[in-house]
Amino acid sequence: MRKWMSLPALLLLFAQLQAQPTQKPVLHGKNWMAITGKPLAATAGSMLFQQGGNAVDAACAMLAATCTMWDVLHWGGETQVLLYNPNTKKVIALNGLGVAPTGATPEFFKSKGYAFPPEYGPLAAVTPGTPGSICYLIANYGTKSLKEVLAPAMQLAAGYPIEAQTANSIERQKDRIKQWPYSKAVFLPHLGEKREAPEAGEIFTQQNLLNTLTKMVEAEQAALKAGKTRKQAIMAAYDRFYKGDIAKEFVRGCQEQGGLITMQDLANWKPIEEEPVKVSYKGIDVYKLQQWTQGPSMLQALNILENFDLKSMGYNSAPYIHTVSQAMHLSFADRDFYYGDPYFNKQQPMQGLLSKEYAKQRAALIDPTKNLSPALPGDPYPFEGKTNPFSKLLQQWAQLADTTASGGGAIPSHDVRQLAYQHSAQDELYMDRLLRGTTSVEAADKDGWVVSITPSGGWVPACIAGNTGIGMSQRMQSFVLDSALNPFNVVAPGKRPRVTLTPSFAMKDGKPFLSFAVQGGDTQDQNLLQFFLNVVEFGMNVQQASEAANVNTNQLWLSLGGTKMKDRAPRAGDIILQNRTPEAVRKALKDMGYKLSFTERSSGPINAIFFDWKHNSFWGGSSNHGEDYGIGW
Repeated sequence: MRKWMSLPALLLLFAQLQAQPTQKPVLHGKNWMAITGKPLAATAGSMLFQQGGNAVDAACAMLAATCTMWDVLHWGGETQVLLYNPNTKKVIALNGLGVAPTGATPEFFKSKGYAFPPEYGPLAAVTPGTPGSICYLIANYGTKSLKEVLAPAMQLAAGYPIEAQTANSIERQKDRIKQWPYSKAVFLPHLGEKREAPEAGEIFTQQNLLNTLTKMVEAEQAALKAGKTRKQAIMAAYDRFYKGDIAKEFVRGCQEQGGLITMQDLANWKPIEEEPVKVSYKGIDVYKLQQWTQGPSMLQALNILENFDLKSMGYNSAPYIHTVSQAMHLSFADRDFYYGDPYFNKQQPMQGLLSKEYAKQRAALIDPTKNLSPALPGDPYPFEGKTNPFSKLLQQWAQLADTTASGGGAIPSHDVRQLAYQHSAQDELYMDRLLRGTTSVEAADKDGWVVSITPSGGWVPACIAGNTGIGMSQRMQSFVLDSALNPFNVVAPGKRPRVTLTPSFAMKDGKPFLSFAVQGGDTQDQNLLQFFLNVVEFGMNVQQASEAANVNTNQLWLSLGGTKMKDRAPRAGDIILQNRTPEAVRKALKDMGYKLSFTERSSGPINAIFFDWKHNSFWGGSSNHGEDYGIGW
């Protein structure tokens, strides 16, 4: 295997990385750690910890707070969880993703001229998963009442000083918001004025949402007075949301605005506790959610990269960037064709996709001198002793990408994340869809509970369902309407879309090692993969790794965005680099066939907790991208 760096150069690089300054300090704590996307929400987690709650209670308080603050999600969205239970010493997964409602068929959407379900409005909504997930987590693994966990969120709903990021997002999206009467009433308190959204620092109130949360707490408290157990009382609140008067108003408001969700859809839905999937990378067990998320693509990439000496290549050298990008291209091609709701189709070849033997076959496709384009899905079925039932579709797949490609070429060499540059509106929309984010929640306590969550759905501009105050999900857009794109992810009533949302957890020597998550659409597992390698291969601490420069690729089918095929088609060789990438690296990558774009921050807003067993303490990393914030004690 070719060696890319001499030992002295490698030792110098490690010394530089260890001394690498960060824009935010690493967090330390010995009792607990609470990290999420908003300072006030992190404070909500710290409040539960200070009241004696465990990491599950704190994580749910942070989730409830971020939803209430519209941290690019709301209460009608979805919740994806990895949880470490110290009593059983096992990692469990919670599938809190909503399902497509009655009437959501390919024929329905095609009749409206869509190639994908819409990205906004009531027809973009799957059933809400976050309220039920919070209830389930608290009831089964928390220690506090729903009333205690929701108290910070209810105070926020009663009125909090809105931050500039959300307030300005509302103002930018106000024309779309005005299409939906209940959204207009909540988001635009200054209707008719020049600025119709709230100002930064203005007290933003959500009375209808407060009423909904109050009803849930009332149901819990009434059940307790009637002699029900703590768990039964929390689930009484769950039932009021999904089967009672809250459900009736949600359905009425949804259908009034053209949505499809029915009472039966809500009553039939429930969160599902699952086994996560995992692979071992150099003795470290890495856990992800099942293939209803994109999570296994990171595991596939790790399996591929285990066949290369990444450390000798050097952090973010041209060979390293190339090798990591190729592994991502190959794993994302498999994601795009094979991933989907496992409860609808049992033929998904996950055993083959996650096998080391299949990874060796995929690794052999990587040419160290040039970009592989197109990177096609492989055939993992033989690694399970089976024949691929979709071989004909597989043969058509590359042609589909070629015939629908936008032809936009690389994004101009400017800051793509801030979109502060001149180029086509189509390219700007593309980058927004690639990078579209939500939030993440990380919590851990001294008793061993660990929670990693990547929630989403109901982001601004959200369509609010009637007088519930609840912004509906927009996750329907992650389905496809044509099996030629992905036979496992075609929309159907009661089915979950394959989502980008992907919390992560790692164990080493039988103990928690890393808990980490990120927002950012299709870039999530790209950034999480490189964060993990930054720690494991290059010795960075969690704050350094969360801020370190990564590479993002556009050579994949977008999971979010426009309703036309060309809006989402792969862009061969398009990669996004940190804007301080050395010229020699840029030239080498161009010679390999890449088209380069640049950004100030390319790491993604990663939040993470490292478990320091030598000192029995926590190290917390909180992204320097925006408002992400952590508190430890």
